[in-house]
Amino acid sequence: MHNPQVPETLEGWSVLHQMFSVRWDTLKGLTAPARRRLAEDAVAVLGGMESRPEAPTALVNLIGHKGDLMLVHFRKTFEDLSQAELRLAQTQFHDHLVPTSSYLSIVELGLYEMTGKIHQDLAARGLEGGSDAFERAFDEEMGLQRERMIGRLFAEIPKRRQVCFYPMSKRRGEARNWYTVPFEKRAAMMREHGLIGRGYSGQVTQIISGSIGFDDWEWGVDLFADDPLVFKKLVYELRFDEASADYAEFGPFYVGLQFRARHLPRFLEGTTPAFD
Repeated sequence: MHNPQVPETLEGWSVLHQMFSVRWDTLKGLTAPARRRLAEDAVAVLGGMESRPEAPTALVNLIGHKGDLMLVHFRKTFEDLSQAELRLAQTQFHDHLVPTSSYLSIVELGLYEMTGKIHQDLAARGLEGGSDAFERAFDEEMGLQRERMIGRLFAEIPKRRQVCFYPMSKRRGEARNWYTVPFEKRAAMMREHGLIGRGYSGQVTQIISGSIGFDDWEWGVDLFADDPLVFKKLVYELRFDEASADYAEFGPFYVGLQFRARHLPRFLEGTTPAFD
């Protein structure tokens, strides 16, 4: 049954973020030919993942102590994510990686305004909420929305150099609890929240993924831009809107440089890898 207080969502890619530290000490202990063979093997595996539009992977050179490398896998199913994880684990390169974190989620489009509109339209047609006729009509409308949004649900990984990822949740504390706020109020706050993001259109590409039931936070946010300063400006401005100021809780931020798999050997030799 469709609850009028619960906003509907549309789902797309299954997403796995893998964060690693590189064991530079063990890499340095290898001979130059051994390092070269290791790099060639890793390039073959990760390059194959990177170049598949139906199942893409992004490589990110992380900056700071939280890790050296982040892999972002977009796949159709969790089985496909498992295969990507296991394929990497079979490489010699993986022997020199230490996992520092990971994040599992599914690309999500929240439909606050659309949910309310569909409920209103169906009620105006005389359909009673909870009835079989209502449920069928509601599912038909959601199917149409999914067809309209399919390009956003399964978008390609943005070809932008700067990358920022962070998880977040909505507050459920004693004083502030997002999930007890009336639907109309939540919808209004999300409209305000969305307007701020639209103000950065062209400067940043945002991908939201839902992780309720999958990971420790409720959403994952990926930002792609040409200038990292945009991340600071956008997140700072968002902190002032009501949805964030009163109800948002943020997890750790991972920031780095997207690069091509073929430049992994440069990364392993201590040179910032390029993104052509």
